[in-house]
Amino acid sequence: MSILDTLSMYFQYPFIRYAFIVGILISLCSSLLGVVLVLKRFSYIGDGLSHVAFGAMAIAAVLHLTSGRLLLVLPITVIAAILLLRKGRNSKVSGDAKIAMISVSSLAFGYLLMNVFGTSSNTSADVCSTLFGATSILTLTSSEVWICVILSTLGILLYILYYNRIFALTFDEDFAKATGENTERYDLIVAIVIAVIIVLAMNLVGSLLISALVIFPAITSMQLFKSFKQVSIASALFAIATATIGMLIALVQGTPVGSTIVVMDVVVFVLMYCLSFVLRIHV
Repeated sequence: MSILDTLSMYFQYPFIRYAFIVGILISLCSSLLGVVLVLKRFSYIGDGLSHVAFGAMAIAAVLHLTSGRLLLVLPITVIAAILLLRKGRNSKVSGDAKIAMISVSSLAFGYLLMNVFGTSSNTSADVCSTLFGATSILTLTSSEVWICVILSTLGILLYILYYNRIFALTFDEDFAKATGENTERYDLIVAIVIAVIIVLAMNLVGSLLISALVIFPAITSMQLFKSFKQVSIASALFAIATATIGMLIALVQGTPVGSTIVVMDVVVFVLMYCLSFVLRIHV
C-alpha cells in the first residue's frame, strides 16, 4: 500500500480529520501570538502558562471533571496570564522570575495532586500524556473540536481586528499609552487569547512542548523577513506547514504527534537560518 493510499484510508476516520483541523488552527493562533511574545521578550510565558494549565487539569482530574474541565482550567490559566503580563513597575518580583515561580510551583502542585488524590491505576501514563500530548489529539470529540474551532477563530479575528494596536503595543507601549490608547485593555485581550491558545494546545503537543508552537514559527520567519506584517504572515504559513507535515509523518510512521511537530519546527528553523546566512553572504 502506498503512502497516499494509507493516508486516504486514515482520513476516512472522523477522529483523524478532527486532529488535523484542531492541530492546524492551534498552530496558526500560536504562531500569530508568538510574534508578539517574542518581540516583547515574553517567549517563555507559554511554558509557564502550560504548567499552570497542567496544575488546573490535575485539580479537574481529582474533582472528576471530565467533560467540563475547560470551565475550570481556562479561567485559572487566564488569571495566571493576566498576572504574568501585568507590568507592575513597583513589583519586587521581575517578569521572568514570576514566570519561573508560577511554572515550577504549578507543575509540582499538579503532579503531587495526581499522585496523592488520583484514582487512575496508571498515574505515570496520565502525566506523560498530559505533558507530551501523546494521544489526546486523537481522542477529541466533535464538541471539543467545535469549541476549539470557535475559540481559535475568535482569537484570529481579535488579532486581525486589533492588529494596528497590537503592533503599537509590541514596539512602544509607552508611546501608545501617551497617545491615549487604553493599553491595559489590549494587554488584557492578548493575555486572554494567549491563555485560551495554551489550554487548547495541550491536546496537541502537551504541556512541555507548547513553547515550541509559540516560539519557532516566529523566530523562523524573522530569519528571512524584517517587517512586522511580513513576519506575522510568514510565521502563520510556517506554522501551518510544520503542523501539517508533522501530523502526516506521525500518522504514517506512528510517532508521537506533538514531538514530531516540534521536530519539524526545529528542522524548518535550521533550514531557514542556513538560507538567511547564504543570502547575507551573497548580498
